[in-house]
Amino acid sequence: MRKHPVLFGLLILVGIFLGFFLLTYTLSSLGGGGIDLPGTEKIGVVEIKGVIMESRPIVDQLIKFKKSRSIRGIVLRIDSPGGGVAPAQEIYEEVGKIKREKKVVASIESVGASGGYYIACAADRIVANPGTITGSIGVITEFVNVEQLLQKIGLKSFVVKSGKHKDIMSPTREPTEEDKKILQEVIDNIHNQFIDAVADGRKLDREKVVEIADGRIFSGQQARDLGLIDSLGNFQDAVALAARLAGIKGEPSIIYAEKKKPSLLDFFIQEAISRVADELKKKEFTFGYLYVPPKF
Repeated sequence: MRKHPVLFGLLILVGIFLGFFLLTYTLSSLGGGGIDLPGTEKIGVVEIKGVIMESRPIVDQLIKFKKSRSIRGIVLRIDSPGGGVAPAQEIYEEVGKIKREKKVVASIESVGASGGYYIACAADRIVANPGTITGSIGVITEFVNVEQLLQKIGLKSFVVKSGKHKDIMSPTREPTEEDKKILQEVIDNIHNQFIDAVADGRKLDREKVVEIADGRIFSGQQARDLGLIDSLGNFQDAVALAARLAGIKGEPSIIYAEKKKPSLLDFFIQEAISRVADELKKKEFTFGYLYVPPKF
């Protein structure tokens, strides 16, 4: 090495760089709850905010906390008016799996309605503020009809289909009574799934849930009186409850789920997708028809 001082210097720089990288990675992992240290007792927090359109980011965070030995309990911080049926159900199912191993408490902030409340029902306990808006146990789908508008401007629609119901939500024709019956049966079926989830998660009599499962909303105080939530309180109360249920003595460390830091390319891609999505929402366009899929 004495004969190659430059090479020796480069090796030292590489060693310093690797050491810095490992230190940074370790600290980052500790912040996200990925490294388990003996004697540490933590409560993991997973935030569910806004309209629920996809489940994977939330499910991935839940699974990460499930695998972490130092995470003793999980708090779902919910502030959502609902969203897609399938994403809400996927998150609900994952919470149910985690609940077999770790305690889960749902903390509802301003709004935890429809799909947001659906997810909360999977938790061991639900905590909400007195003025929180929750409930809205129901399902809805929408589509518009532009047949008369097309007639006024002299346009006609021609459809080639494989079955009489393939264009059941076509915007260019009135739905038949049979169409309406089919759609209503789908909505009723999903609605019953929602009722079952509430009755099972909240340990309530199904008929009692049916009585209030007409889409109406409740304040946190009303929801508590109906058995839809367990107690009134804020986020700190939910964390304290999760710690107590998990058997943690003293004040636990709170670990928030690590969020992916998007690159500049990711930012531009996401921005483009958002703009396209906004335009589609204005037209309510999905799969070639003007309608909104069933949602909680």
